[in-house]
Amino acid sequence: MAKKIDGYIKLQIPAGQANPSPPVGPALGQKGVNIMEFCKAFNAKTQKLEQGMPIPVVITVYQDKSFSFETKSPPVSFFIKKALKLKKASKTPGKEFIASISKNDIKNIAETKMQDLNTDNAESAERMVAGTARSMGIKVE
Repeated sequence: MAKKIDGYIKLQIPAGQANPSPPVGPALGQKGVNIMEFCKAFNAKTQKLEQGMPIPVVITVYQDKSFSFETKSPPVSFFIKKALKLKKASKTPGKEFIASISKNDIKNIAETKMQDLNTDNAESAERMVAGTARSMGIKVE
């Protein structure tokens, strides 16, 4: 018989750096999940990734206080900033462009992010990545 689901927790945690401090501790504590057990499992699963890379994670909490979790790929904005070697996006996107990104870079990011996007069409994925770049104040060439 399948376990009854008590709820879901969505967090974004740096790879290999989960610890009981906020936001992880309070979010898991509210549902009664063993915080250290999650931190050890998450850090073990993400230790091969680049340290500090933001990893979205969806934690499924069951009624018996056990859990399972699924990691996703980092946000598109992380890949864009990494490709252009930027620290942060524009303060006034649309008015001030801080960099420009090539179609080739957009295509590479779309291919990397494809499994987490809600499309199977490569062209649509590229348009989504280009839209994110524009909203960050980056010109698409």
